[in-house]
Amino acid sequence: MADLSTNFLGIKSPNPFWLASAPPTDKEINVRRAFEAGWGGVVWKTLGEDPPVVNVNGPRYATLWSQDRRVIGFNNIELISDRPLQTNLDEIARVKRDFPDRAMVVSLMVPVNELAWRNILSRVADTGADGVELNFGCPHGMSERGMGSAVGQVPEYIQQITEWCKTHTKLPVIVKLTPNITDVRIPARAAKAGGADAVSLINTINSVMGVDLDRMIMSPSTDGLGSHGGYCGPAVKPIALNMVAEIARDAATAGLPLSGIGGVTTWRDAAEFIAMGCGTVQVCTAAMVYGFKIVQDLCSGLSNFMDEKGYTSLDDFRGRAVPTVKNWNQLNLNHVDKAVINQDSCIQCGRCHVVCEDTSHQAIWATKDGQRHFHVNEAECVGCNLCVSICPVPGTITMRALQPGETDARTGRVIDGSYANWTTHPNNPMRSGCA
Repeated sequence: MADLSTNFLGIKSPNPFWLASAPPTDKEINVRRAFEAGWGGVVWKTLGEDPPVVNVNGPRYATLWSQDRRVIGFNNIELISDRPLQTNLDEIARVKRDFPDRAMVVSLMVPVNELAWRNILSRVADTGADGVELNFGCPHGMSERGMGSAVGQVPEYIQQITEWCKTHTKLPVIVKLTPNITDVRIPARAAKAGGADAVSLINTINSVMGVDLDRMIMSPSTDGLGSHGGYCGPAVKPIALNMVAEIARDAATAGLPLSGIGGVTTWRDAAEFIAMGCGTVQVCTAAMVYGFKIVQDLCSGLSNFMDEKGYTSLDDFRGRAVPTVKNWNQLNLNHVDKAVINQDSCIQCGRCHVVCEDTSHQAIWATKDGQRHFHVNEAECVGCNLCVSICPVPGTITMRALQPGETDARTGRVIDGSYANWTTHPNNPMRSGCA
């Protein structure tokens, strides 16, 4: 069977699935249940200075549903731990003692003050924890106090605090990055410059979930008022994967260990993050929706996938997809795809025809010999993949690459198999070799 064990920064765990710093890791009882269910590690909910913060006694969560009532987006306005610091530290020590083979990382957030960081790091080290994660990502509540994403949006603060932490603790230091920024590579570079052992991403995205149109107030609300919160869940996975890929392929941060976070719900999601270079994956929303035992499905699914592909360890495919992520100007403009509709599995719903006719290239005919029959007009098809994206029957519409010697019916050009991108294209006035 495939070996799912991980060694991330010297922190060993039986599998790569860690619970992210969030409500599920707020108490000893939760974390014990998580470890008993099979989670490889946890990042304990963010600790701060005493006195502890005060959370609202009202709605903290809101949900974006799909049409079949699946949770696809989740919003929360909960702050860091609202329990005394020592209570948390005592519980961390007990859990780590009883589960020595599991990863125990502690999330931290204190003001931009070296003494405050030194003091809390010392107390965390005394618990026997395996590492610390610096929460530079929280977009609500704490950012209004000059912490969280207020720090994560300023590279100089990231570097400075990371340097302090590396000075005052021997534990591995992971920097958690905010997605609420234009270019995630900049804070990642700052974390590396400060000596960070790894970065984790993404934290939650600023969001307002909706408006109650009957009362004309934002939703959810407490006593008639609401606040922006942090957005997570399956819907944020594409954003998270992009940011992970940007750091993994950036020359300044290539090789920096990554812990992937953002919408991991299935083993396939986890495998995608690992293929993009992640050493571990962190999960929150899926556990809050399905419970802790979802980790058993995650482990068995990932193991089966690895067995099927012949991967014996996670290292066998970690980062394998990173070289395929390029800037647009490096894509092959000589490549041509055409849509193909499998008539045996087509259910004749007509959705492909409607969207192509209304919003794309009028490349799908709806009739043949006077009968309802959906097929591709290659003279108009640009291979845009829209029909594949909206077809309700998986695998019914696929894309076929034209081979050398074939003629593109749309342009009349014979495919020769050569590679050319925008940097050399004749339509580009700044193309290579252009006088």
